[in-house]
Amino acid sequence: MGESKNCILFSTADWNAPYWTNKQHTACKLTQNDFRVLYIESIGLRTPRMGSARDWTRIWNRLKLGFKGPRQVESSIWVLSPLVLPFMHKNRLVRFINQGILRLTIKRFINKNNFKIPTIWTYHPFMLESIATIKHENIVYHCVDDISAVPGIDAVGFNKEEQRLLNIADIVFTTSPALQEKCSDQNDNTHYFSNVVDQEHFSQAFKKISLPVELENIPEPRIGYVGVLSDFKVDFQLLIEIAGNHPEWNFVMIGEEREGQVNNIVQKMKVMSNIHFLGYRAYKELPDYLRGFNVALLPTLINDYTKAMFPMKYYEYLAAGVRVVSTPLDFTEENKDGLEIGHDAVSFEQAIKKQLARTKLTKEQSSKFVADNTWNARIEKMLELMKHSR
Repeated sequence: MGESKNCILFSTADWNAPYWTNKQHTACKLTQNDFRVLYIESIGLRTPRMGSARDWTRIWNRLKLGFKGPRQVESSIWVLSPLVLPFMHKNRLVRFINQGILRLTIKRFINKNNFKIPTIWTYHPFMLESIATIKHENIVYHCVDDISAVPGIDAVGFNKEEQRLLNIADIVFTTSPALQEKCSDQNDNTHYFSNVVDQEHFSQAFKKISLPVELENIPEPRIGYVGVLSDFKVDFQLLIEIAGNHPEWNFVMIGEEREGQVNNIVQKMKVMSNIHFLGYRAYKELPDYLRGFNVALLPTLINDYTKAMFPMKYYEYLAAGVRVVSTPLDFTEENKDGLEIGHDAVSFEQAIKKQLARTKLTKEQSSKFVADNTWNARIEKMLELMKHSR
């Protein structure tokens, strides 16, 4: 990578999003490898809903932050909330205007901060015009989701831009075999790295300290889920059926419903005595809650978006010493440690019973199952591959 230790990272997640993703973790780990990072928040891949108060609030907050320009959030990380026209993303003129404004903002930042010849690290393809006149090193495409399958996304437009990106990217990283297969058709320097975990953080669940009071008041066995309660990701029908069959099991749901969601099944779940919705809990608190889980769940719907997923929660659960039950996502074909799989309500229920019959993982078992699937190990491997990609 020459002498460059600067990186412009194009994210699909805002820096202060409630649930941290690959993007924020990668930015932090890059700084630990002597990079300075300009983290560019989501440009808004989904058109806002006219009647959504949350969408309008987000637009207003984005405008306020955007006019302030890049802000320094850590010693080597700056965050830019791009000023964009939030409507008509399919329109080429709108995309041209948005990326033109972004390009000028990036250039000003580069000149002001001596941010010369940065590596470009992107999680989406709608950034090519914004770097067109900027001298840079590697272009890294980190493909962690099949974004074209997300509801509200212009799939045709996204796939067209993604092909452009794949044709010019120096190296591509994917988080599932399915995404690797898709990307390698266009770019033969494509590498598969599963999602990973901050083992040091989640292993705090092994501490012999008391549980949060609200969790301690829920009787065992506690069967838990942590994450966004999204009805295009989570199989709520599966959960409500199993909870109805087993009133002696207590299901703990940590997270909030996705923006704008109104789901009747979730409303029915909320009145059941053995399903407990605790709401959002900060990342730093999660080990304390996972400490109290007997089994952790990945009750994922199987659809075009999720089938290519490698849930970060898998290794987070294992790092906390909790055995896992999952629906048959693609990643489960290669990953079996601490895992049982259920294809439907009957087999998912049997998988939970099997895990409940076992003891929780010891710290030694947890470390063995996580192995080198940690943020530090993965970034080191990626940077090594990048050295040879030009």
